[in-house]
Amino acid sequence: MTALSPSPRTGKGDRTSTGRSVAGPVRWLAGALHRRPRIRLAALLTAPLLWLVLAYLGSLAALFLSAFWTTDSFTSQVVRVWSAQNFQELVASPVYRTVALRTVGVALAVTVLCALIAFPLAFYTARVASPRRRPLLVVAILTPLWAGYLVKVYAWRLILSEGGPLDWALRPLGLTGPGYGLTATVLVLTYLWLPYMILPVHTALEQLPDSLLHASADLGARAGRTFVSVVLPLVRPAVAAGSVFTFSLSLGDYITVQVVGGKTQLIGNLVHSNVTLNLPLAAALGTVPVAVIVLYLLAVRRTGALRSL
Repeated sequence: MTALSPSPRTGKGDRTSTGRSVAGPVRWLAGALHRRPRIRLAALLTAPLLWLVLAYLGSLAALFLSAFWTTDSFTSQVVRVWSAQNFQELVASPVYRTVALRTVGVALAVTVLCALIAFPLAFYTARVASPRRRPLLVVAILTPLWAGYLVKVYAWRLILSEGGPLDWALRPLGLTGPGYGLTATVLVLTYLWLPYMILPVHTALEQLPDSLLHASADLGARAGRTFVSVVLPLVRPAVAAGSVFTFSLSLGDYITVQVVGGKTQLIGNLVHSNVTLNLPLAAALGTVPVAVIVLYLLAVRRTGALRSL
């Protein structure tokens, strides 16, 4: 028997030129992409942009178009006849106007409360706490995000219930909890979205140069003056970024209102209740939060707070 001998050309046995034939086009394509960065960027962004256009913008377009349809009052079936009746009803009905204004007010209240609570917490975790404790504090801030949404909301329902833990804690002071209603909704939404405000503010404060604070102190500025003239302008983009999350998430929430809101109604509850009965009206109601958040983003952008993000 004769032993297999290495190939005289390659010296590696049975290896053929298949590897070379495959590597040739691959190397040529890699070189072509390397020489043309625009084509490389387009190849990287094509898939996510297609997903954005089809899944997100496409769904918004379908929502807007269906808002111009009507519903048969007898069968509740959607009639694909173009009409602006749904939008006219939104503008003319005082109930819808009141609910829309209440929803915007709740979103603004949650955003303001998150900013007021987040700033001192983020300042402590970023500037006061020792470097060894900062990662633990950040993990503690992120821990509520690991729990389920419904678990947290129903836990707050138990806390806010009559005779619950909050009433028990306030009883020695002669006070009672807010119960279920608008105040409870704002409180629970603030708790839910607070980490989304703390994290960007913490990052901005952590990157704040110590030299600026020392220079402000050397020039005789007190703590309040340093905060207004030095810290706040540098942290404002982070607060604006966090406010986009807290405002938009509060604007579209409806489960929290159902659990702890009592008789309170927000725009999300109206959309949810009309999906099965009057889908075109629900679509018209759904365009309200979309329009509000677009206006909010434009307003934040005009302030210049997002330029350095």
